[in-house]
Amino acid sequence: MTDHDVAQDPDERRLSTREAADRLGVKPETVYAYVSRGQLTSRREPGGRGSTFDAKEVDALARRGGRREPSGAGGELAVRTGITLIDRDHCYFRGVDTSELAAHHSYEEVAEWLWTGEMRRGIRFTAPHDALTAARRAVDALPAHTGPMDRLQVAVIAAAAADPLRFDLSERAVLDTARTLIPTLVAALPRRTTGRPPAQAGAEEAGAKKAGAGQAAAELGAAGRRAAELGAAEKPAPELGAEDGLLAPRLWSRLTSEPADPPSLRVLDAALVLLIDHDLAASTLAVRVAASARAHPYAIVSAGFGALDGALHGAASGLAHRMLLEVLDRGSAAAVVADHLRAGRRVPGLGHPLYPGEDPRARALFALLEDVPRARPALQAARDVITTTARHKEWRANVDLALAVLTVATGMPAEAGETIFAVARTAGWIAHALEEYDEPPLRMRPSGQYSGPRPPQPLP
Repeated sequence: MTDHDVAQDPDERRLSTREAADRLGVKPETVYAYVSRGQLTSRREPGGRGSTFDAKEVDALARRGGRREPSGAGGELAVRTGITLIDRDHCYFRGVDTSELAAHHSYEEVAEWLWTGEMRRGIRFTAPHDALTAARRAVDALPAHTGPMDRLQVAVIAAAAADPLRFDLSERAVLDTARTLIPTLVAALPRRTTGRPPAQAGAEEAGAKKAGAGQAAAELGAAGRRAAELGAAEKPAPELGAEDGLLAPRLWSRLTSEPADPPSLRVLDAALVLLIDHDLAASTLAVRVAASARAHPYAIVSAGFGALDGALHGAASGLAHRMLLEVLDRGSAAAVVADHLRAGRRVPGLGHPLYPGEDPRARALFALLEDVPRARPALQAARDVITTTARHKEWRANVDLALAVLTVATGMPAEAGETIFAVARTAGWIAHALEEYDEPPLRMRPSGQYSGPRPPQPLP
């Protein structure tokens, strides 16, 4: 019996290689590539020469995005990487559960470990004076209404112009650039030192309305007083040049004027860790294409920002943020969900093609948000959204909804989630660039499928 004609046992639901390939829409050899990457498991039947596959596992891979091959294009674009594995409802960095990493290590520690394989406790990233000055001057010259993503894109270009050694692609030089670029990006964002943002005021008022005026007002008032006391008792977050400054407090002051308390900072730092990488997302693929052409680290981060700026990638948490504010304002998730569905829109913050269940990043952040008193109204609003949609759809929370709870609860603007995402993902992009620099150059060259008029055509 050949590999392609293994009989399927209806009780065990085993598929032959050909049947698995047909369900995934790929060639048989691609099925074995999935096995080698740990995305599928195979089994040889007694007396048979071919491998068989569990039908449920194959179907789950298809739902997570088993990519179909363009006919005649020479096969699918598959990139071997040792950085991230997404397996069922778990995400791993180099084989370690990302939720465990976020629970025990800071963003800087995880980034350094991802780049070098060495866990350096207490490592801090600092920015060189020339890059910092150039980035701030460039960002300060932008119009007042400029959003944070535009500021980050300008900052990375300015920092590149200030670095005459940016074309050195040796591993040591790239790592030095990475350790200085990320804090430069954060410091280039303006501090938010004005009074309480309107979004926070609206969230507090709506939260009081939702939970009961007396109880919610008391919760928010007490949380605000405790946060204010913490902010007054602690020293301000160190400026970027300080050797002992963690990145999360520096970023906090660029996202909100609300005082930072330890539980909230813990959520922000965990979010940075969890968002470092997520396999070959659109922005990561753009980064690897640029690195394949041997673009320098600043340019590959610019490529990532360009893809991230799309409405379907980095901006998703902003939609969830606005939805939660509306739920808090109207006091009902049902009405808000109904409006989204009536308009033909997907409910923000729910569902992820790579996870059949709940996004593990959301699960980790929700657990940490339980320890943030001021997050209770927004957290309850998110739960109401999940409960409302669960009656009709098998949608689970994704990381965008968890980010929205953080940003709403702490007075951050709607675009803050995208800023957190961009800063965090920069470390992952550098990791992918380091991998790609070790590959043959210009290998990211898929074949085009011409669909225009057949030649020869008359001269226009």
